[in-house]
Amino acid sequence: MRPSSGDCDRVSAGVRPVQRGWVVVDRVPGPDVDEFADPGRIIGALARAPHGTLLAVQHPHRTPEALAQGIGLLDALPRARVELAVLRRRAYREVHDVVAPYRVDGPDGTACGLLCMVNPEAIGHTEDVYPDVVAERAEVLSGLGCATSAAMLLPMAEHDALTPLVLALPDDPAVSLVDSGGRRHWVWLVGPGAAQDELLAAAGAHPLLVADGNHRVAAARAAGLSGLLALITAGPGLRVGPIHRALAGTGLTAQDLVTAWRGIGLTVDTLPFVRDPEPGVVVVRCPDEVLRVELPKDKGIDHAVVESVLLDKALGLDPESPLVRPVVDPAVEADAVLLIAPVPMNVVRSGAVMPRKSTYFTPKPRSGLLLAALER
Repeated sequence: MRPSSGDCDRVSAGVRPVQRGWVVVDRVPGPDVDEFADPGRIIGALARAPHGTLLAVQHPHRTPEALAQGIGLLDALPRARVELAVLRRRAYREVHDVVAPYRVDGPDGTACGLLCMVNPEAIGHTEDVYPDVVAERAEVLSGLGCATSAAMLLPMAEHDALTPLVLALPDDPAVSLVDSGGRRHWVWLVGPGAAQDELLAAAGAHPLLVADGNHRVAAARAAGLSGLLALITAGPGLRVGPIHRALAGTGLTAQDLVTAWRGIGLTVDTLPFVRDPEPGVVVVRCPDEVLRVELPKDKGIDHAVVESVLLDKALGLDPESPLVRPVVDPAVEADAVLLIAPVPMNVVRSGAVMPRKSTYFTPKPRSGLLLAALER
């Protein structure tokens, strides 16, 4: 089934094939760490990794050599371009004018979708971004001229035609591998023709929002790109996990928190043990006590209320300061960890812009399975 002329206009404007790309032959070269992990984790992984890895290309200024010599990002990029060219010859094969149906199954859910190029101007943001991270990622995109990871995009619709198309594909993918987390990844390649047209029409049938990769989309815009690599997916087993807030280096005790929060009229109780948070309630894990805080109603999503009311208003803490860290692991060591309930999927799909690091979608696409030359 070919799309109508209206569909073709929309697809050409926003969703299109990868004109020149590279698909991994066997394994992604390097440690199984996504390039958008915490910088400290990236540095640690690179310190343990052999030479010649995709992660080192993505973070050339965080390699042991660059850190030892004090080399910054701009000075490290020329060597990264050379290393990327070597990796593409050694670990990838070149492809042209393809879209890549993709599936990942694991303990944290299932996602089916389409890896393709998308106009960053046609994508709606779901979270605010850190300007310094956007600037760094824009430099990397411009310097490499190649996308090494995909943003995850979510259609603004509960039902889609793309998922059944991917689930119906034959069991002969171009790539099939299992990552260190036990997730199996499949990538198919579909060239020009009716099947590609049908996949593109399904992928571009609804407005697209960022599920994971707000900084990648913003960086593509900042770099003046007309297309970025993206995985468009609606499930069928996508999960929205929580991202919490950890206070570190503040010197605040549990009693300090209780006094400050009760001082602005919030209800604060103690709990005998840590329990999962629920919408409208934050559970606070301190080294010697567990608190339960009821959030004021009708003030926005829980993450926004935590940052504006509990942190800024009550404690005088800037949510963007180094004293406040977004964390996925609720057991991280800190002065206190504010456990926040996941944002409901319907809120994500509403298009409302949330605070930075509010959602944690799983499963995520594996970085480095498909590389794409960038378009200006």
